[in-house]
Amino acid sequence: MVHLTTMDFLRGLVHDLSFSCSRAFVMLMFSLTLHLQVASAQNRPADDASKTSLDRAPRRSGSIPPGTILPVRIGSLSSEKSKVGTRLKARLMQDVPMENGEKLRAGSMVLGQVVASTPIAPGTMAALTLRFNTVVQRKQSFPVCTSLRAMASTLEVQFAQTPTVGPGESDVYDWLPTVQVGGEVVYGKWGEVTNGDRVVGRSTYDGVLAQPNAKAGTKCSGAVEANDRPQAFWVFSSDACGVYSFPDLSIRHAGRTDPRGEIVLVSGRGAVKIRSGSGMLLRVQR
Repeated sequence: MVHLTTMDFLRGLVHDLSFSCSRAFVMLMFSLTLHLQVASAQNRPADDASKTSLDRAPRRSGSIPPGTILPVRIGSLSSEKSKVGTRLKARLMQDVPMENGEKLRAGSMVLGQVVASTPIAPGTMAALTLRFNTVVQRKQSFPVCTSLRAMASTLEVQFAQTPTVGPGESDVYDWLPTVQVGGEVVYGKWGEVTNGDRVVGRSTYDGVLAQPNAKAGTKCSGAVEANDRPQAFWVFSSDACGVYSFPDLSIRHAGRTDPRGEIVLVSGRGAVKIRSGSGMLLRVQR
């Protein structure tokens, strides 16, 4: 039989109490950590919701409101090579602001098809009829009816992105002024956009935000009453209308009237030819 002295007994008791307290402390910390993790998971937004509202895509099919401008870059087109039914792909070149802080992201696709192609013949003009009717973003499709507000050649697009003056020793390239297709001046990234002495918008990293302005002598309208927020114009002026640097090309039908959504381009000499990298301002119709 082992006889414990009073001192041995006390030492054992202290050890047991210390061990018990340690275990209790560890269990308490574990329970507290688990509780915090569960609470955090319950309060954490879903992946899409955790992004800022500006990063969300429109949730409902057909939710792109009338008046929304879609600035796109297109691939090469020709009335000689394009056939009826040929699929069209254009790419959004600037984030497009939407309702409730949502946006269509730059890089999203605007799809369509060739409706008709008429080669040049004696007594007739070459023509190419297009229709852009679907916006695709993150595997979501949004049907739209669009008209053509303005179109610019590849060179015009490049010129609009090139500063009008060379950078000096202390100049920041992104802050140098540029001139939009249509003549408005952009005073560098995040700077003002002016039309004469009037401020019409503001530059962003990938384009320009401004309210659409009507241009005298054209059929291009200004802001739509139900959609009067700033629109994305990319390299175009807020009043850009018609074709730029396509000497023999014109817009016979912009798609604003019946047949709505059909864009007819005609050439006064030779085939209708559009080089890859040209820009278009499409506008969503009612």
